Amino acid sequence: MQDGLWQAVLGEIELTVSRGSYVTWFKNTSLLKNKDDTVVIGVPNVFIKQQLERKFNQLISDTLAKNGITPTHIEYKIHSGHLPAKKTEDEPVLTTQNAPRPAAKALTSALTHTYRQGLNERYTFENFIVGSGNELAYAACQAIATTPGTKYNPLFIYGGVGIGKTHLIQAVGNAIMVRNPGSRVVYISTEQFIQEFLDAIRYKKNTDFAGYYRSADVLIIDDMQFIAGKEKTQEEFFHTFNALHQANKQVIISSDKPPKEIPTLEDRLRSRFAWGMSIDMQNPDFETRCAIVQTKAHSHGATIPQPVVEYLATYVQTNIRELEGALNQLLAWCEMRGLEPDVTIATNLFGAHRTRPKHLSAKQIIERTAKHFQVPMEDMLGPKRDKDIVVPRQVAMYILRSELHLSFPKIARELGRKDHTTAIHSVEKIEKESAQDADIRSAISEIKERLYA
Repeated sequence: MQDGLWQAVLGEIELTVSRGSYVTWFKNTSLLKNKDDTVVIGVPNVFIKQQLERKFNQLISDTLAKNGITPTHIEYKIHSGHLPAKKTEDEPVLTTQNAPRPAAKALTSALTHTYRQGLNERYTFENFIVGSGNELAYAACQAIATTPGTKYNPLFIYGGVGIGKTHLIQAVGNAIMVRNPGSRVVYISTEQFIQEFLDAIRYKKNTDFAGYYRSADVLIIDDMQFIAGKEKTQEEFFHTFNALHQANKQVIISSDKPPKEIPTLEDRLRSRFAWGMSIDMQNPDFETRCAIVQTKAHSHGATIPQPVVEYLATYVQTNIRELEGALNQLLAWCEMRGLEPDVTIATNLFGAHRTRPKHLSAKQIIERTAKHFQVPMEDMLGPKRDKDIVVPRQVAMYILRSELHLSFPKIARELGRKDHTTAIHSVEKIEKESAQDADIRSAISEIKERLYA
C-alpha cells in the first residue's frame, strides 16, 4: 500500500515540476514509513536530501495531504537499499558516486550534463489529443518531423501554462529520432540553458558549451520567456541560433507569450524568431478536455464513466496538467478504497463545482454575449451594422457554432440574418481574430465561463 500511495504522490508531483527536476530529485525516492504522524522518505544521497528539505518539502506535504496523509513531521533519510534507476544519457541521476569527495574538481565535469533532461519518450504524436485550439501547431510540428530544417524554421509556439506545448515540441524530437535514429536532437528548458551557460563561464568551458548546442541537428528549447533580462545568455543564444539556422538545422521554441511580448528581449532575437512561423496554442475546448481525460484514464488501465469524464473536463477548463492531476487524484483515491469512480466521489473530492448545462440554448448564448459587450438584444438581432454591434454579433455566431455545432443557416436565423453566408463569414473571421487578438480570445473565454457557471 505504501508503494501505491507514493506512486500516486509522485504521479502528481511529476505533473507539477519540470521533467528535469522530477528525474533528478524525485524519481529515485521511496516511502519508508507512514506511521505515528511521521512520514519517512528514502532518498539515494545527501544532495537530493538537502534539495527536498529546502525546496520541495511544502510541495510534498501538500501532495500527501491531497492523498489523505497529513503527517506532523516529514523526514528524509538516505536509504542505501534503494538503488537508483540505471542512468541514461537523457536522464541523469545524481548519486554519491558522482561526487565521492567534496572537491570542486570532481563536480565540474558532470555539472553541465546534470542539467540536461533530454526527451521524454512518453511525449509522442500518437498520444497528443488534437483539438481546435492546437490543430495548427500540431500540423506544423508533423511537417517539421517529416523534413526538419526545410520549413517553419524556426517554429515558435506560444500559449498559456499547461496546454501541451512541451508535449508537442518533444513529440517532434521523438518522431525525428524514430525516422532517423542518427539525428542529434537536443531538448532543454531555457532555465537549464541559462544554468549551463553560467556554469560554462564559471568553469571556463565556454567552448564545450557552444560546441554541444551548435552541433545539434535539431534544437528544441522550452519556456523561452525565462531568457528575459539575461543579456549575456541572449547573446550566446543569438550566436547558437545563427549557427544552426545557417546550417539549415531545425530550431523549435516554446514560450508562454509571443516574441513581441517577452520583456527585454533583444530586437535581433525577436526578429529572428519571426523568420519562421509563430503559432498561438489556445486552451483546449470541452470536447478536447473530455478526450484527454479518457485517453489518460485508458493509459492507467482505468475506465471512467462519461458523467465523470464530463465533470472533470468542466472542473478544470484551462490547464491540462491540472486536469491530469485531478484524474490521478481521483484514481488514486478510488484505488486505495476499492471504489469505482463516480460523480458523487468526484464532487466530494473536489468540492461542488459547476457542471456543463445539459440544455444550453442559442438564446442563452446570444443573451450572454450581448450582456458581455453591453449591447441591447434588439440591436444584436436587428439590422444595425455599427462596429460595436457587428463584432458581438459575430462572436455570438462563432460561439453558437463552436459550442452547439449549429448549421450556418440555423445560426443566421437565430441572429435575425437572412443569408447564411453572413454566418460563415462571421465564424471564419472570429476564428482568425481569436488566434491573433487577445481581447477577442479573452471575451470568448469569459462568455463561456459565464455560460457554464
